[in-house]
Amino acid sequence: MYLDWLIVGGGIHGVHLALVLRERCHVPADRLRIIDPHERLLARWDTCTTVCGMRFLRSTLVHHLAPDPYDLLQFAQKTGAGSHHFHGRYQRPSLEIFRAHAQSLIEHYRLHEYTIHGRVCGLQRRNLIWQVETDQSVLSARNVILALSCTEQLRWPQWAQSLRNAGGTVCHLYEPAFSRDRIEEGQTVAIIGGGISAAHLALTLSSVAQVTLVMRRPIQIAPFDSPPGWMGPKELRRFHAEPDLNRRRALITAARLPGTMPVELAQSLTTAAQQHKLRLLIDEVYAATHADGVITLQLNHHRLTVQTVILATGFTAERPGHPWLDNVIAANNLPVAACGYPVIGPDLQWAPGLFVTGPLAELEIGPVARNIIGARHAGERLVHRYVSG
Repeated sequence: MYLDWLIVGGGIHGVHLALVLRERCHVPADRLRIIDPHERLLARWDTCTTVCGMRFLRSTLVHHLAPDPYDLLQFAQKTGAGSHHFHGRYQRPSLEIFRAHAQSLIEHYRLHEYTIHGRVCGLQRRNLIWQVETDQSVLSARNVILALSCTEQLRWPQWAQSLRNAGGTVCHLYEPAFSRDRIEEGQTVAIIGGGISAAHLALTLSSVAQVTLVMRRPIQIAPFDSPPGWMGPKELRRFHAEPDLNRRRALITAARLPGTMPVELAQSLTTAAQQHKLRLLIDEVYAATHADGVITLQLNHHRLTVQTVILATGFTAERPGHPWLDNVIAANNLPVAACGYPVIGPDLQWAPGLFVTGPLAELEIGPVARNIIGARHAGERLVHRYVSG
């Protein structure tokens, strides 16, 4: 099969860029494919947002998958969705309306018909064409977009490593096998983490279990996981004017706000703690043991014994795509910065016909590269290149 465009990854970035190519660049459907290892598009994203009990996204009304920024609002109006689907100052969309909108776009553009189920394991350029090796076959494309995420790179604290196989009593929120249904009525549960996922999970499980949320520091409030100025030119002008990629990496690190949550979520968490629906513990775990069906956590100032530990510790910062992408970089002599991430141009091109988005594009897009707004920025870059090129 020879294609004009092949998108590797069927998550938020992959689906948005497929829609951009179809609607704004007018790429024929039969010249475009998405390859993804999951059973359907957005499957991994759906799992990650659902498993913690999230009701509203952290993004705003205009950050979604359609190229038109007002398409989600128009969809809500057409379907009769009430204003309760948009929350707070930033009109954060409910997970329900966002998902329904995304599915309507996938169905309208028949993206599921142009999705290949498989996992990429190699990539090589031959005679101006990219040969993409998968676990099923080899695909040929003039242009390839790597829309890889970090959601398979789970962060496990050192103290938890030895308990990973302790009968499922220590688990990561985002490992595929995790399910909230495993938590039984009245079970004692420790959730480790101080960010938005940990807060959502603690509130959700507090109705059935005895929950202790262990946070390294008091609740940190921020509307987004980077200051709003990074969504547009206010901060990005300075970022793009910086030629030193090490300094760009430092700017990205400084701008990110991990372990934070919007004020409305913080208020709900604080209220639940005040009403003794859950316990907030400001401390840090440094060791853990498992014996006789219980886990004992040694903290700096406390000792905690529970039946289940759930890690809401997010994802590691390493470049996604390991190990196959490491081999691709070496074989094709692709440039990387000291941090290991791609050195790319403003058009997000890593090599002729090879484009990146998501985490792989953050040295050009900035700290929001991984988010929905980052996908939209990438879409604008793609359109600009397509029209001008």
